[in-house]
Amino acid sequence: MTFESFIAARYLRARRKEAVISVITAISVLGVAAGVMALVISLAINNGFRNTLQRNLLGATAHINILEKDPGPGIANSRELIPKLLKIPHVTAAAPVLYGQVFLTGPLASQGAILKGITLSSELRVSETLRRLKSGSLDRFQADTILIGSRLAQDTGMIAGSNITVVSPQGTMTPFGSRPKSVRLRVAGTFESGFYDLDDKWTYVPLETAQRILSLPDIVNSIELRVDDVYLAPQVAKEAERIAGPLFASTNWQEQNRQLLKALNMEKIVTVITIGLIELIAALNILIVLVMMVMEKRRDIAVLMSMGARAGQIRRIFMTQGVLIGITGTVIGLIAGYSLCYLANHYQWIRLDEQIYSLSFVPFEPRPFDGLYVAAVAIGVSFFATIYPARNATRISPAEVLRYE
Repeated sequence: MTFESFIAARYLRARRKEAVISVITAISVLGVAAGVMALVISLAINNGFRNTLQRNLLGATAHINILEKDPGPGIANSRELIPKLLKIPHVTAAAPVLYGQVFLTGPLASQGAILKGITLSSELRVSETLRRLKSGSLDRFQADTILIGSRLAQDTGMIAGSNITVVSPQGTMTPFGSRPKSVRLRVAGTFESGFYDLDDKWTYVPLETAQRILSLPDIVNSIELRVDDVYLAPQVAKEAERIAGPLFASTNWQEQNRQLLKALNMEKIVTVITIGLIELIAALNILIVLVMMVMEKRRDIAVLMSMGARAGQIRRIFMTQGVLIGITGTVIGLIAGYSLCYLANHYQWIRLDEQIYSLSFVPFEPRPFDGLYVAAVAIGVSFFATIYPARNATRISPAEVLRYE
């Protein structure tokens, strides 16, 4: 231990006549700890929401969608187009799909839903939703069967093996106008993606069944692509659009969820700024502690300087004190923050309304890098708070202080 560290540690441990300084020192440590803990927890919540929503979305939906640029009859050449799209670097899977709006009638209630016609083998390579069956089996997924979300099944009273009526507004034309088409399907199973909107609205049927329900020929209205790096989706989407031709447009998962991603980024920035104010208050407490300590230790400083201590050593004594306060508070804050994050995530302390937040509880996902960043900022702020009182300590004149001793 250096001379400066030894004196600084003695000053922090020693019982002082001025009890106020000891109290403010404890408050300073707690202030740093509270700021660090709050920042770790806030960043963990932000990361948890972002990562969980992103995992659920990317697991349930495609990374890139190829659509018609102008509404038309549909994509008729999907079989010729898909092999070309699969040759694009980073594209790992492609699937033709057909979307439509339908109305489901079950024993408990009737509800609108999104019908998605798929080829099962292709869909399993593009999406992970159908790998998360809550009931039933994919072996039953054949013609005239349907897979429905768990929430939708609960609302309509459907269970695996039961029959459900699917009503499509795109029915047959009659002299009196379009007549809705009604088809009876058997429920092959229910799925649970972890994303409320999907579980409450989506259904899957074989592609040929969807074309029959929607009264359409052998066409699809979207080609979905999956890539090996989700952050390369914008670049891959542009290349896919070029290969598909001028009649098609592409969208990627970042464009489809732009508002959500921007909201999470803005929340993170606001959180860092708000919680950073706690660190500034803690730094102010450290400044007050050191200023008062310099005033209390004027005689000790004068004795040390008269015994040969240099101005730089005196300055480092008080700077070391402030840094020790910062390090102590930071360590306490990191331990408390990461411990609370683990417990809150493991035991799901904070429950949420899935209809509003799409999640059943608040996820906490602290990252090690965030802890390093927060610790560096807290110790740095503590260090800068020591500069002014440390410089004042070196301006004491030993002759003036010790004249009447």
